[in-house]
Amino acid sequence: MKAGGAGSARMGRLAVIGAALLWSSSGLFAKSAFFADWPESSRGVLLAMWRALFAGLVLLPWVRRPRWHPLLAPLVVVFPLMSGSFLSAVVLTTAANAIWLQSTSPWWVLVFTFLLFRTWPNRQEWVPLVCAGVGVGLILICELGPWTSGWSTLVRPYGRVGVFLGLASGAFFGATAMLMRGLRTEDGAWLVVVPHLGAAALLAPWAIWQGVWPTGTQFLVLAAFGTFQMAIPYRLFTWGLRTVSAQEALLLGLLEPVLMPLWVYLTGQETPQWWTVVGAGFILAGLVWRYGIMEMWQKNGLPCRA
Repeated sequence: MKAGGAGSARMGRLAVIGAALLWSSSGLFAKSAFFADWPESSRGVLLAMWRALFAGLVLLPWVRRPRWHPLLAPLVVVFPLMSGSFLSAVVLTTAANAIWLQSTSPWWVLVFTFLLFRTWPNRQEWVPLVCAGVGVGLILICELGPWTSGWSTLVRPYGRVGVFLGLASGAFFGATAMLMRGLRTEDGAWLVVVPHLGAAALLAPWAIWQGVWPTGTQFLVLAAFGTFQMAIPYRLFTWGLRTVSAQEALLLGLLEPVLMPLWVYLTGQETPQWWTVVGAGFILAGLVWRYGIMEMWQKNGLPCRA
């Protein structure tokens, strides 16, 4: 590879890493004391609406080739479900639970692919599938088991709902990824602006019905939320994909689920339980195996017997 090519690849990797770093700040915003006066049961959806609005508006000037595509309709429906369920999970349960349950999205894609196209996962997918099953199963059993019900109700009254929403956000994220994959020939900024502004429009009536309006300070924090946690990282990510493969980008993107609970812990907002750490370890191991070790073996022509 020429020096220029190596430099471009290096910058592409740095762009993807930068995107993951900024994405990992979602827990800091969702758990912020700035929004402590918002109802806990509806805070996640309210945050999703305002974040989507600001992210869409910030990226709007970057759109170059806007055009309609039939897949945009289901994308506009699925995206607010993904965003709302994830931020609600961050608010109602721990940030670690929310981000790692959403990180099951690659396996939801396998499920959807099987249901829609009857394509059975190949043997290379079974190790990460089993790792994900063990990790998610541990989190669900310990969070939803009768021996934790008293603690969960005392500390997080809606904790169980948050766990289910975190799992659902992984399914919605997987569906979002499949739809965006089908729209990959469209303008990149357009693909980000449409679901964000569409989500803001769909969630706005519910937000208005809640009657919760941000103060001046909250308004500024929400603007930063949409700009720095969504708009800028999406631009970095799409720019990085010009020189970085999708597999490598997914591997580098694992910084987000690793760092997000860490930031929340370091700021003293919450401490994840042991079962979340162990369950996350299983999910991470499966992702690293699938998008790291297996890809490296295949790239170097080595046999993979997984």
